[in-house]
Amino acid sequence: DKGHRAGVYKQKNKGHKHGKHRTKGEIERENKGRVSVTALTKKQRKEARKMDKRHKANQLRRNKKDLVLTEKRRLGSRDGPPHLVAVVALHAGVDAEAVTRLLRCEGAGGLVREENSVCGVSDSFGLVMPRFKQRFTFLRPDTADMHSLLDVVKVADSLVFVLDSTEGWDSYGDHCLSCLFSQGLPAHALVCQGVSDLAVKKRVDSRRALAKISEIRFPGARLFPLDSDQDATLMLRHLGAQRQRRLGFRSRRPHLLAQQVSYTPNSSEGSGGAPTGLGTLRVSGYVRGCPLQVDRLVHISGFGDFLLSQIDAPIDPLPLNSMTPRPAKPGKKGDVDMQDGGVEVASVRVLMKADPARRESLQAEAEVDPMDGEQTWPTDTELLEAEEARKSKRVMKVPKGTSDYQATWIVDEEDENGEEDEESTDDEEDEDLMMEESIDGEDLDSQDAASGGGSDEEEEEEEEEEEELNSTSDKGGADQRYDEHMDEAEEGEGLKRYREARANEMFPDEVDTPLDQSAKNRFQRYRGLKSFRSSPWDPLENLPADYSRIFQFQSFERTRRRVLAEAAQEEEGAMVGWYVTLHVVDVPPTVMESVQAGRPLVLVSLLPHEQKMSVMHMLVRRHPSNTDPIKSKEELVFHCGFRRFRACPIFSQHTSADKHKLERFLRADAPTVVSVYAPITFPTAGVLLFKQREDGMQDLVGTGNLLSCDPQRVVLKRIVLSGHPFKINRRSAVCRYMFFNRDDILWFKPVELRTKWGRRGHIKEALGTHGHMKCVFDSQMRSQDTVMMNLYKRVYPRWTYDPYVPLPLPWVKGEGTQVPDDFDME
Repeated sequence: DKGHRAGVYKQKNKGHKHGKHRTKGEIERENKGRVSVTALTKKQRKEARKMDKRHKANQLRRNKKDLVLTEKRRLGSRDGPPHLVAVVALHAGVDAEAVTRLLRCEGAGGLVREENSVCGVSDSFGLVMPRFKQRFTFLRPDTADMHSLLDVVKVADSLVFVLDSTEGWDSYGDHCLSCLFSQGLPAHALVCQGVSDLAVKKRVDSRRALAKISEIRFPGARLFPLDSDQDATLMLRHLGAQRQRRLGFRSRRPHLLAQQVSYTPNSSEGSGGAPTGLGTLRVSGYVRGCPLQVDRLVHISGFGDFLLSQIDAPIDPLPLNSMTPRPAKPGKKGDVDMQDGGVEVASVRVLMKADPARRESLQAEAEVDPMDGEQTWPTDTELLEAEEARKSKRVMKVPKGTSDYQATWIVDEEDENGEEDEESTDDEEDEDLMMEESIDGEDLDSQDAASGGGSDEEEEEEEEEEEELNSTSDKGGADQRYDEHMDEAEEGEGLKRYREARANEMFPDEVDTPLDQSAKNRFQRYRGLKSFRSSPWDPLENLPADYSRIFQFQSFERTRRRVLAEAAQEEEGAMVGWYVTLHVVDVPPTVMESVQAGRPLVLVSLLPHEQKMSVMHMLVRRHPSNTDPIKSKEELVFHCGFRRFRACPIFSQHTSADKHKLERFLRADAPTVVSVYAPITFPTAGVLLFKQREDGMQDLVGTGNLLSCDPQRVVLKRIVLSGHPFKINRRSAVCRYMFFNRDDILWFKPVELRTKWGRRGHIKEALGTHGHMKCVFDSQMRSQDTVMMNLYKRVYPRWTYDPYVPLPLPWVKGEGTQVPDDFDME
């Protein structure tokens, strides 16, 4: 055999040098199955991070889901408060009392333990359902009293809306829904009556028509008939198992609805035991929201903030177990007796007493230091900085008496237009005179044409007016009867507000220069701005005296996050679901009078800093049902979270800039920021604005939510001075009617001018002594144009905060949701 022989050019590789290296087999035999840690590549690390993020998100989602399920299972159970259900009638023709009677479920094993379980509400009861292992508290608030209805809905777990089988809800029911949706609506159910009384063939059509009506307000909501005990049992099962809606303003604050209330006046030992006008209010109810601490302040809606002295633990009046009553929660034993009209009720346990060292203060306003505004001697550093700033500053001519800070708004006048004005020829002046003569001639011709052939038409119009007067004289009796129900003073005020709003809409911010007073004195607090967007404005300049009484945060958003995080982690105090008695000290007797008048009482524990005054801003939209103009600084009634107060706010535009223009009226086409002096409230919270009439009734004028707390938010009021072009040149014009003396023109000379047609310019010089001035613009003006000057000053709200709100007159006396004849939602 002849084998293959490699040629001369065959590649010869080096042999393997295995001298000091082990083979793979030897390494595997030595490791005996052990695997070393391998280094992860960049791609593997990225995949690992993605998996970690996914696992973390799943864990957070699972924890939140478990928390929601725990709260849902606790509500109405032995460890939680009873399920609070409010029955609200939305139509005058429905019978809400029959609904509450059916919801007693006496035929389905329901045990009514406590009649009139809610203090101040006549139709209320506690219900225990052993079949569902749940307990309920039902109440039917008076829908004619809007404040009471809003207070009940703030603490209710579920709402039962009673609809009419044909119309759904009436005009006042729609008004109530607008208020409830703006405040924050909890879980709800829709109930209709009278469906079983209809024929079988008409039931489907009736339910279909009613579902179509309810789809406007409640999209996708289920409609429940309620005409029998079986329907009531299904309704209770749905209420106990439905998903609860979380409202931020109440879930972050402990609150309770008063079920038992007693009042003991204070006595002064120094005055021989005479009453002092204040007293101790004992309020019993179930803690809701989060744990309640005795050292925190409590707020009673409509009356203000108060201190707690102690918390007791009486026996639960609505135990879930019917055989053995639920014992009081363990706490410090004490022989404290509750007195109700001098009668001993029971010996209860004292859970906790307030510690004077840890108790929060009722101080709402900052202490005013009268020497705070005094001038002090500057330091060497401040003198050095002032010297450097003076050297780097431009030198410009300013009017006499102008400060350095005001000079930053003054635009340095350039002489670029001086030569052009000197080079103007006599031909241009002749053209201007010809233009004015032609305009005057056209005006005269038009006046002659209008007055020439109108004599016959005027005679015909006079004859028609006489005929109309003769025809209307027969209706004099009906007109007199109509005028009897009209308030002339209120009609005159409404006409005045309407004319002001109309003038502000047609000529925004325009004011007339006074003839009997110099504009320099009249508008001395105003200044000009080169650019409203970019020109600086010091937020700490010339602050009013009221700003020394308020509190300000270095960072409101950071403080809000910290306070809410601490409140969510609190595990001390009276826990959620406990039945407790709160001792509220130094309470006026008007609170007890309100309870005796049949109105519910709601208490809420405030978060830190929420009793302090500051400048609160709310984002509000005008309600479509309100057609009357709402002027700035007009007194309104506010519902902000749990608070209810009166104040005079100012309105401003909602923009992202550092300066915001004042709105003289509440706009209907855009959201408006409402600024007011009020106690601090941490968002989120719904806001309702009501305007009280002279007859005591209140109208809803705006809805929105709480925006922020910022005393340094700059709100500028703008005024516009207008003038008329008298002579027009190529780039210059002689204007008049803006000022009426020479001194005013020289004072406002540095302020920039603009026209309605977009021209920009400035005052060149004053002509004569009667207010004529020569102005230079970037291009030629038109004869129909208007010269305008914008001036600004900063405005502040009025200190008119009043926590006591007089209760409005009810729409009608008695039950139902009927409204007076003059109430019109459209």
